[in-house]
Amino acid sequence: MKFCTLSSGSGGNASFISDGTTSILVDCGINAKRVREALNCIGEDADALSGIIVTHEHADHVAGAGVAARAFDAPVFANLKTMEAMNRAKVLGKLPPEKLIVFQNNESFRVGSFVVKAFHTSHDAADPVGFTVESGGSKAAILTDTGYVTREALENVMGAGVVLLEANHDEEMLRRGRYPYVLKQRILSTRGHLCNEIAADMAVELIKSGTGSILLGHLSRENNLPEVALHAVLEKAGAAAEACGCRIIVAPEKIVSEVIEC
Repeated sequence: MKFCTLSSGSGGNASFISDGTTSILVDCGINAKRVREALNCIGEDADALSGIIVTHEHADHVAGAGVAARAFDAPVFANLKTMEAMNRAKVLGKLPPEKLIVFQNNESFRVGSFVVKAFHTSHDAADPVGFTVESGGSKAAILTDTGYVTREALENVMGAGVVLLEANHDEEMLRRGRYPYVLKQRILSTRGHLCNEIAADMAVELIKSGTGSILLGHLSRENNLPEVALHAVLEKAGAAAEACGCRIIVAPEKIVSEVIEC
């Protein structure tokens, strides 16, 4: 199974997963042109996408989903509250009903050859989730946009071969930064975003469970830097990662990440 991010951060989020038979996007916060160009860069065809699965309705995750779904003739998968929120915001435009597929959290559903499961996260959205995607004994996981790691999230992502893990902000940079107080409190809350230190703690647990690759994603432009996030995580998890052969890298904001096989 192949995994990479096409974009990760404040300007838009989209991840690509393929097992050679089925290809999907997790979120689509970038436009269809960027999706096509990014996939071309790694030798993949956007027209072969089997679906776009959505974590939550915030614009940096779904702004391009409707146009991309029409451009690539791909259905959009979301839980009911997220689908309703996207429809209220008119994010998806005019898609036929058969292209809007509602899944149940904590129940596996199929997208082509993939078995996908959504688990609850803690974020200020209608019903935010992370995902595990499995095929042929391989497992990838997405855990971003959560103020803390819920027990449900922890149980689901353990043992995944590759995990996209949020490392949104450095707490000191955020507290000293120019964001308004209310926004700072939102980010720091249990319904906000994971800081580097919590990401580091989570990385240690993932390594113990056998995860082979961790991508640190959804970094804030204002309140983090790739080198700061990576240093914070390696400081806690670096020795364990080296001993187990786990790779920890940062997902770039505007370009395709390294393609990871698991």
